[in-house]
Amino acid sequence: MIGVGVFLLYPILVSTNFLFLFGKSPSLEELEDPKVEQASELYSSDGVLMGTYFRENRSPVAYSKISPLLIKALIATEDVRFYEHSGIDATALARAVAGVLSGDTRSGGGSTITQQLAKNLYKTRRGETRGGLGHIPGVSTIISKTKEWLTAVELEKRYTKEEILRMYLNTVEYGSNAYGIKVAAKTFFSTSPDSVAPQEAAMLVGLLNNPTAFNPRFHPEAALKRRNLVLTRMEQAGFLQPAAADSLQKLPIALQYHVERHIDGPPTYFRGAISQALNTWCEQNGYDLYRDGLRVYTTIDSRMQEHAEYAVEKHMKNLQRRFDTFWRNRNQNPWVNEKGKEIPDFIETQMKRTQQYKMLAAEFKGQPARLDSALHAKRPMKVFTWKGDKDTTLLLSPLDSLAYYKHFLQAGMMTMDPFTGQIKAWVGGLDYRFFQYDHVKQGKRQAGSTFKPFVYLTAIDNGYTPCDRIRDERVTIKYVEDGKPMEWQPDNVTRSYTGTNMTLRHAMARSVNSVTAQLTELVGWDKVAEYAHKVGIRSKLLGVPSIGLGSGGDVSVYEMVNAYSTFVNQGFRSEPRLITRIEDRNGNVIAQFDPRQKRVISAETAWLMTYMLRGGMEEPGGTSQALWDYELWKNNNQIGGKTGTTSNYSDGWYMGVTKDLVTGVWVGGEDRSIHFLHSEQGEGGRMALPIFGLYMEKVYQDKELDYKMGPFPKPTVKINKKYQCVTEAPRRQREAVDSLRIDNLLDQINSGRSSVPDSL
Repeated sequence: MIGVGVFLLYPILVSTNFLFLFGKSPSLEELEDPKVEQASELYSSDGVLMGTYFRENRSPVAYSKISPLLIKALIATEDVRFYEHSGIDATALARAVAGVLSGDTRSGGGSTITQQLAKNLYKTRRGETRGGLGHIPGVSTIISKTKEWLTAVELEKRYTKEEILRMYLNTVEYGSNAYGIKVAAKTFFSTSPDSVAPQEAAMLVGLLNNPTAFNPRFHPEAALKRRNLVLTRMEQAGFLQPAAADSLQKLPIALQYHVERHIDGPPTYFRGAISQALNTWCEQNGYDLYRDGLRVYTTIDSRMQEHAEYAVEKHMKNLQRRFDTFWRNRNQNPWVNEKGKEIPDFIETQMKRTQQYKMLAAEFKGQPARLDSALHAKRPMKVFTWKGDKDTTLLLSPLDSLAYYKHFLQAGMMTMDPFTGQIKAWVGGLDYRFFQYDHVKQGKRQAGSTFKPFVYLTAIDNGYTPCDRIRDERVTIKYVEDGKPMEWQPDNVTRSYTGTNMTLRHAMARSVNSVTAQLTELVGWDKVAEYAHKVGIRSKLLGVPSIGLGSGGDVSVYEMVNAYSTFVNQGFRSEPRLITRIEDRNGNVIAQFDPRQKRVISAETAWLMTYMLRGGMEEPGGTSQALWDYELWKNNNQIGGKTGTTSNYSDGWYMGVTKDLVTGVWVGGEDRSIHFLHSEQGEGGRMALPIFGLYMEKVYQDKELDYKMGPFPKPTVKINKKYQCVTEAPRRQREAVDSLRIDNLLDQINSGRSSVPDSL
């Protein structure tokens, strides 16, 4: 009687985890809504899947999307009486027990598909499911099997047979980091679960027995035997005719193999920015990006992203060729001082700043000879080239590799919808696989003359008009620094002065330093910094006389695009956005990211600033007029913009605005000492502007995009200030005015003499 009582009580003791001896069993909630690790997916604004995040790469599909061939192969191989039992197959179980007792392992296991699902869903053999008795060999197996039986019965009560099959095929591991039938079909055959051929269905089901041993990529012979065994089982179960099974068994395994990584999709820079934002959001809201099957919808438009990447690649490939030729003809490396002389020991100095050097230095601490040997040891290395992945393996040491990559000019580009803050394209560098540093948001450099509009903004918002005039002449700016009287005499690029009483619009369009410096003094350099921060600059700025020429501090492309967008958006500053909404695995919206805007300048001032920026194309000698060389001028199209170049041509900028979009481009060396030496190659109009031109050509030509050429909209408010004062001159005048000379302002201030960049 006692034995019978224990036998009857045993299932209850297990399910209730009596005295914590048996471990946790699935709760009612877990049975009703089982949680399976599922990959999160990243979508573009136009609905293109742009990547996934996962630990177990799984993307469930509906039962209707699973081929009947897979169902038949599964049942024939794993549980031929699946439709006849309620979770436990007594016949198979008895056969398995008899086999164990007799030592005949060919009798097969007794687990049903439902039991296997229970084990996979609820991890019945690990973690908190193991109680005090779960660590005793033999006993632990009996307990875990009991839990599987009990859970299988509960699953059968709650789900139909079709639902159990769907959950099973979506849950199990197939090897090669593929979890679930959708990912498995894609990984091994580049197909979908509803389109697999009979032999493919047999191979995928065959993997379930041992995903490693029967992986066709690494063990093709074993995989072929296993697949053919599944085909035999399908024949025996009546799912295949003998002739068909025989014919299929003679076919080779034709793989189309592609393994997705734990963060899969194109290796792009915006993915890094999105991942950072997502991880922060998930941490704050209790989600796991790599487990919870979130669907993340971004603002990036895949077509515009493609056009942006094309423009950067096309221009930078040509620019790099010119850069290499320039320095090859000079027979020196491109890292130079202000006199154009190569910096000695530059690579050795830079090497000491790298993580690789720090690791080697720690490994060979106190062994300088071995450290030096490691730094000079050559090995085959796959490197970036503008020729693509073909023939890119070189024999390089760590020092060689660093020197090789320092030769490349870099680029950063971003496009934003100024009205919604949606970022439509983001190119942070040449190739994310080789250069992870992001030149859109992470990288910050002096903005050169692209900072000048903030001076004119300050003036216009404080009583000036685009038609007010300041003479282009040599001036001396007097100011006080740390209680000491200082003087600064800004130079124009040409070292000449026209003496012309220029309108502010004409001066900004031609990027005249003398006028900008005088205007900065009139409105106050601290005031310029205040207005730059108002419209979107977040970086720290120094209130110095030369702030308008770009020396007030380093800024990012991200900040500059945001700031220029305020002009187009009628004085409202939009917060840049990369994500529009997040859905859970069931398609429920769990987070919505709506546009956030704040009025920071008046609508009149904003419209006038857009009009000022148009001067780069409309005023004679405007620095944007190289854009006439691109197919951008139909339907009375209007474009505003500003070029910028910093000292020694270290940075080339272009900020372009249209009626719909704002785009920022930066081009330069990884270090400020890597650059061209002359304006003919190094000014912003030649380094950065062509990327904008190529990009906008593609955007306008793309019929799928809703961006059309046309003029800027008319003002929505009354414009009280005089602004129609275009200087008469030949429209296509082209002058080399987009460059500057600069010394170190702070060094000159500290040494008692003023210094400011002569920027454009």
